[in-house]
Amino acid sequence: MQRRIQAALTQLETTHHIRILYACESGSRAWGFPSPDSDYDVRFIYSHPADWYLTLDDGPDTLNFPVDAELDLAGWELRKALKLLRGSNAALFEWLQSPVVYAEAAGFRAALEPVLPACWNPRAGLHHYTGLMRRGVTDDLTGAEVRLKRLFYALRSTLAARWIQQRPTEVPPMEFARLRESLPPELNGIVDELLTRKATADEKTTVPHPTALVEYLQAEYAAALPARATLPITRPTDPTPELDALFRAWLL
Repeated sequence: MQRRIQAALTQLETTHHIRILYACESGSRAWGFPSPDSDYDVRFIYSHPADWYLTLDDGPDTLNFPVDAELDLAGWELRKALKLLRGSNAALFEWLQSPVVYAEAAGFRAALEPVLPACWNPRAGLHHYTGLMRRGVTDDLTGAEVRLKRLFYALRSTLAARWIQQRPTEVPPMEFARLRESLPPELNGIVDELLTRKATADEKTTVPHPTALVEYLQAEYAAALPARATLPITRPTDPTPELDALFRAWLL
């Protein structure tokens, strides 16, 4: 898969006349709880030659491709990515933390790091993760059997939301092992057992409804909803000038 991913990224650059500035793993393989048959969720940031930007009309700013059983590949154009970063897009903050980097223009991630604190908006982050929590609490985890994959998606989003409420000035970590530090101790045994099961289970595996864990998720969701309106917006400065400078620098 490493060879396939590298070949796919190289082909993208040739076919679309782009430069890939950063490509990483963004799903369960980066979060720390993949199943043996988990696909590879590759996300990337790319730029066009400077002339592409000198037109009256904006061109497409996203590249998406059909998903197969192994590879899910999608990317955002540089200007779009920086605008989303300014808007505190939580997914992009995760990409830039990924422990699995498939390609990077030298120094790209390091160049963005100084501006990240000014871009982080905890209220927007909490909105993102409560949106992900809602599906788990209201749809995925209501039956006598629940999909193990969906259970961990909901748990990870819940722990990220809890992190934001407790430490609003800090971006929640991408990796589940760090997020679960705030899990109530009485749930650790249940989660450890489910993690062991997930390491050998396929993506469609179900488990009996884990009542204590689901009740915790429901309580956290109920607490997070009103917090979205009261959480402070802690941005120290407007990051636009720094992002403009980064945009120009990476085009050159």
